[in-house]
Amino acid sequence: MTVSNQLNTVIVGTGKFTYEALSQWEQLPPGWSFAEVVAVATDSQDRVYVFNRGKHPVMVFDRDGRFLSSWGEGLFVRPHGILIGPDDAVYCADDHDHTVRKFTTGGQLLLTLGTRGQPSDTGVVHNDYRSIRRGGAPFNLPTNLALSPTSEMYVTDGYGNARVHKFSDDGRLLFSWGEPGSGPGQFNLPHGIAVGRDQTVYVADRENSRIQVFTHAGEFLTDWKDVARPTQIFIDAHDNVYVSELGWRAGLFSGVQPPPDPPGGRVSIFTRDGKLLARWGGGDTPCAVGDFFAPHDVWLDSRGDLYISEVTMSAGGNRGVVPSHCHTLQKFVRRSF
Repeated sequence: MTVSNQLNTVIVGTGKFTYEALSQWEQLPPGWSFAEVVAVATDSQDRVYVFNRGKHPVMVFDRDGRFLSSWGEGLFVRPHGILIGPDDAVYCADDHDHTVRKFTTGGQLLLTLGTRGQPSDTGVVHNDYRSIRRGGAPFNLPTNLALSPTSEMYVTDGYGNARVHKFSDDGRLLFSWGEPGSGPGQFNLPHGIAVGRDQTVYVADRENSRIQVFTHAGEFLTDWKDVARPTQIFIDAHDNVYVSELGWRAGLFSGVQPPPDPPGGRVSIFTRDGKLLARWGGGDTPCAVGDFFAPHDVWLDSRGDLYISEVTMSAGGNRGVVPSHCHTLQKFVRRSF
């Protein structure tokens, strides 16, 4: 990892994965706030869609941070994950509504997966993944969605379930896999997901602190353990795998014991085979520009710039662990190729 401060410019990363860190890149309308940003994505024009838990759930900015529009007011119970497809369709996971919905870029509803307000039966108690007794149908607190190259939808399901569900492009459930546990193909909070160009499926198995790798049919291939509670995954056009990691200093369930010398929140970049290429964050200054408290989502735009969202408040800011002004969204501008 490389972190430096040159003329008040914070540089992070290493080699061809070197970035300039920008905190408070966004230009919010007067009196507006994000509360906290749970997820972020860009469309084909590199407009940035910021999914947040404030009064305006979807805020849209240009790549320079100028505010363009908002939508979603009154639509969501609790925003959690966002994805924008190659056709610019916007998919939003609403964990407490137990749905994943597909919208136009202007917020017109196109498709709903799941039944609003009706969780499946998994035996979970108080939304605690450790109490899940069995894998269930879609959904019980779904977290994120990924698209395959042929437009099938894969959904991680999530805080109240221990499964991945695969849907056809028109919303038909094809199959599901996963049970609670720590063995191959089992999950302790499947939180993030991405699908490679070869249709390999990568799942952020957060509380098992690993990424599990599967075929498109849900067959276990391998897992990566050089991660610290991964939350989301993004795969670029060169098959590099970007991972946001919550780390061991934020968002811990009661009774969970971190490992010795636990890292904080960080971002890692791997090859498609799991070789580490770059990593930054995880330090003792989580509110400093370029460092992290609670990374929750990662997205790469067409120019190679990264956006990292953080659940700063719900992961500890609301209890005074970090100050209220700690960043919840950072942009990292690519400096080398």
